[in-house]
Amino acid sequence: MTPEDIRNILEAVKQGSQDVDTALESLKELPFTEMGFAKIDNHRQLRTGYPEVIFCAGKTIEQALQIIRLMYGQHHNILGTRASEELYQCVKKEFPEAEYNVAARAIVIRREEILLTDSYISIVTAGTADIPVAEEAAVTAELFGNRVERIFDVGVAGIHRLYSRLDLIRGGRVIIAVAGMEGALPGVLGGLVDKPVIAVPTSVGYGANFSGLSALLTMLNSCAAGISVVNIDNGFGAGYIASLINKIK
Repeated sequence: MTPEDIRNILEAVKQGSQDVDTALESLKELPFTEMGFAKIDNHRQLRTGYPEVIFCAGKTIEQALQIIRLMYGQHHNILGTRASEELYQCVKKEFPEAEYNVAARAIVIRREEILLTDSYISIVTAGTADIPVAEEAAVTAELFGNRVERIFDVGVAGIHRLYSRLDLIRGGRVIIAVAGMEGALPGVLGGLVDKPVIAVPTSVGYGANFSGLSALLTMLNSCAAGISVVNIDNGFGAGYIASLINKIK
């Protein structure tokens, strides 16, 4: 339930077009809905500005569908992360407007109008193999109302590629830098831009990459200021915090 929903209910009671008992019935599901296997946080958008997001991995198809049905009835925009193609096909049958970003493995159902910001978020990857994590960040940021510019495959192995796109990267209000292997890209960017850099280590790399741990440690140990780091492969987390930064007035 959004702040506007609450405001409309209170205004209706104030004006006498809705009685108190009807208003209470409308509010009975706050702050959450008990589903047995899950408790859906209906109060989250009221508290944080963004509705709950569904992490689909580890849930059965039926569990995910039940959650989507509930959120759909509340007229929220719906984002399901780490969603399989099989789950998407089941969702699509019930909700034809559902979209699927194959790279990001994300399901999106748009229930509210999305007004995009004038400022944008630059999403930069070191390599092509980092694009799925970057796309998760992009899908998240766009659903939350942000313009996004994608700048892919500009890592340190060919740093001239990065310099050729610096103007576009610097134009973003906040930068998401996604990199696997040794994870050097965010540190390089941190020394070239005057915007906050959100570093996302990916699990891309050979054995000593330790499934992203080496990239994570490189980013945490960067000597460049202005860099923050999210968890390995956490494109959603990067897109979320970038949206919060981009929307600061």
